[in-house]
Amino acid sequence: MVRFKNRYVTVEISSPMIPENKPLSLKSKIFHETVMTKIQQLHGDFGVAAVRTGFLTKYCNENTRIAIIKVRHGPHKFVTSCIPFITKIGNLDVSLRTLHVGATLKHCFKFIQKHQRAYLNSVWMSLKSDDERKRLEAAVMDFTKTDVAINIGNIT
Repeated sequence: MVRFKNRYVTVEISSPMIPENKPLSLKSKIFHETVMTKIQQLHGDFGVAAVRTGFLTKYCNENTRIAIIKVRHGPHKFVTSCIPFITKIGNLDVSLRTLHVGATLKHCFKFIQKHQRAYLNSVWMSLKSDDERKRLEAAVMDFTKTDVAINIGNIT
């Protein structure tokens, strides 16, 4: 029996149309279909066939604008090469940036925690009250806004 290796690609989604403090109305299914159509455009039928098996959007948070894509090892290069060329998701103008490519979901969430902690530290001083700070921290560090239930209880 052969074990298939996976890669998890952490992507940051930024949109100039929507301010940073408002959540994106982004569904993981639309994000998934957009990536597949871009792979079709750039790599053709071979790219789609290579990526299709094991390709999932595991995590898509509208508040933090971060998504995690699961893809098999090898064809993950097709996905990572297509990500910078995606400029529209649905009717929303976006730009995507690859933050991290990891071998496990646990390491991706560790990276996201570190990335979000740095973001919190940069924004922390601009907030006026403790209540605003607590609400921002709760929204940024919330990993439960997923389409697939993920247990990350033992990460910290």
